[in-house]
Amino acid sequence: MPIEDRENASVITHALAKDTLSRIRSKEMEQVGFRKGLVKLGRICGYEVIDGAMETEYVQIETPLATTTGERVKGLDDVVIINVLRAATPFVEGLLKAFPRAKQGVISAGRDESAQREDGSFPITVDYVKLPEISEEDTVIVADPMLATGSTICTVLDYVLDDQPDPENLIVLSAVSAPTGLLRVDEEFPEADLLTVSIDERLNDEGFIVPGLGDAGDRAFRTK
Repeated sequence: MPIEDRENASVITHALAKDTLSRIRSKEMEQVGFRKGLVKLGRICGYEVIDGAMETEYVQIETPLATTTGERVKGLDDVVIINVLRAATPFVEGLLKAFPRAKQGVISAGRDESAQREDGSFPITVDYVKLPEISEEDTVIVADPMLATGSTICTVLDYVLDDQPDPENLIVLSAVSAPTGLLRVDEEFPEADLLTVSIDERLNDEGFIVPGLGDAGDRAFRTK
């Protein structure tokens, strides 16, 4: 199966997703290759969301030769993608290849790495928020390539769900995640489906995923 259910999350096991993730993990992967890899991974994940979370319906089709019955995906016009700046930008670019008509929201959220709390979480600073209206029919995908402590995602979900109706599907999508972060998000937002390509081993003392990707934003944008 392309998606496997685990204790606190579902894992995308598509062979191309695993291959792409393995390639971009390498410290030898340079900026352009890393960014393109995140785009490719986002596209693959988008297709897996369609296959695993969205329904289809039968429709009548007139081909040049005959009338036949086909199958179409329902709800492709009812998708909202939330881009957690900045690391998610290439990841979202790939998602948009699967959902070209999606509404988009942007949240700039960064953690204060100098102020780690005793429980391992971090205070989050939100500098910019621009979200579309969300309806009960929507599939909402909150995209961030790395789900580490869960601090950023929990803050983002607070904004996404504030004064909005509960969407039909609420998906938190990551490339790599840590067990600690998955547990935190699952406890605070049990209505969210957590979907990732890899559940990594642990967090280090600085709150980074091990083995992880390093800093996905720095690697994608060639900053430090």
